[in-house]
Amino acid sequence: MNKQLNLLREFSVPLAAGVIAALFWANLAPEQYHHFLHDPLLAGLSVHFVTNDLFMAFFFGIAAVEITQSCLPGGDLHPLRRAVNPLLATVGGILGPVALYLFLNGLFGEPSLYRGWGIPTATDIALAWLAARFIFGRGHPAISFLLLLAITDDAVGLLIIALFYGDPLAPVQPAWLVLCGAAVALCYLLRRLRVNSYWPYLVFGGALSWFGLHEAHLHPALALTLVVPFLPHPPVEKRHMFDMDPNDLTPLSRFEHDWKLFVDLGLFVFGLVNAGVAFSSVGPATWLVLLSLICGKTTGIVGFALLGSKLGFPLPIGVGLRELFATGLIAGIGFTVALFVAGEAFSDPAASSAAKMGAMLSLFAFFPAALVMKLRRPMQGTS
Repeated sequence: MNKQLNLLREFSVPLAAGVIAALFWANLAPEQYHHFLHDPLLAGLSVHFVTNDLFMAFFFGIAAVEITQSCLPGGDLHPLRRAVNPLLATVGGILGPVALYLFLNGLFGEPSLYRGWGIPTATDIALAWLAARFIFGRGHPAISFLLLLAITDDAVGLLIIALFYGDPLAPVQPAWLVLCGAAVALCYLLRRLRVNSYWPYLVFGGALSWFGLHEAHLHPALALTLVVPFLPHPPVEKRHMFDMDPNDLTPLSRFEHDWKLFVDLGLFVFGLVNAGVAFSSVGPATWLVLLSLICGKTTGIVGFALLGSKLGFPLPIGVGLRELFATGLIAGIGFTVALFVAGEAFSDPAASSAAKMGAMLSLFAFFPAALVMKLRRPMQGTS
C-alpha cells in the first residue's frame, strides 16, 4: 500500500486527477461547480477558502522546509559559490518572463492584464523534477541544477505573492504585521528553549502568523513560511531535495515527514478548486502567461546561466548548452504556483480563467524540452 501511495505522489497523480475532474465539472455543470467552490460549508467557510487560505499554508510550509534544508551546511544551496550559477539562472528565470509578459501585454493585451506579471515567475518543482527525470534520466547533473533553480524560484515567488498579490479591494493593514513579528519572536524563543516538537511552533507561531497576515490583507497561505525556518534541524544536512533521511528525527524533518503525504494527496482538492476553467475561456491572458513561461523563462535562464559562466561561475560538469536549453524549457512548467497566483492576480473571473489556462498549457513545455535532448548533433556551448 505504501509503495502504491508513493508512486501516486511521485507522479503527481492526485494533482492531475483534480485538474481533470475540475475541467470536466466546470465545463459540464458550471453553476454547480461555482456553488461547490463558494457556498459556505463548515463554520461558514467555503471550499475555496479552506483550500487556498488554509491547506495551501501547509503546501508552502513544505516548500519552506526544502528551502531551509537546502541552505544548511551540506545542503544544495550551501556554500553560496556552489549555487551562484543556478541562482543567477533563477534571476533570469524571473526577469525573463516578467519582461516578456509586460512587452507582449503592451503589444496585444490590455491595461487590466498588467497585474498578471507575477504569474509566469513560478516553476512547479514536483512536475519539473518529474519531467527532468524522464528527459535526462536518473542522476543527471541537469536535474540538480533544475531543482536548485526551481526551489529558489519558488522562494522568490513566495515573496512576490506576499508583496504584490494582496486583495486589491482591501488595502494592506501593516499594523497587523505585529502579530507576524510576535510569531517569529515566539518561534525563536521556542528554539532557544530547545523545544523539540514542531507542534508548539505550528499551533502558536503558525496561528499568530496566519491571523496577522489575514488581518493585514496579505495572503495567509504564507503563514508557515515564517515559522518553518525556526524548527530545530541538524547542523549539517545529509540529504538532497525530495530525499528523506530516516535517521533525521529533528522537528524540521519530522514536520516534512508527517505532513508531506497530506499535502501531496490534498493537491487533488487544490486542482479541483483552482483548475476549473471553461475551454472557451482562452484569451489574451492565456497566451501572455504561456509564452512568458516557456519563452521568457528559457531565454532568461539560458542567458543568465551563460553570463554566470563568463563571470567565472561554471555550469555543472555534464551540463552544456543543449542541456541548459532543455532545463530552461522544463522550468517553464509553472502549473501549481502559477495557478495559485492566477487566482489571486485577477478579480475578473474571465481574466483569471484565461490566465489559468495558460498556466495549465505550460505542461506542454515537456515536449520541446524532450525534442532538444533528442537532437542528433549536440549543440556546442559551455560545459
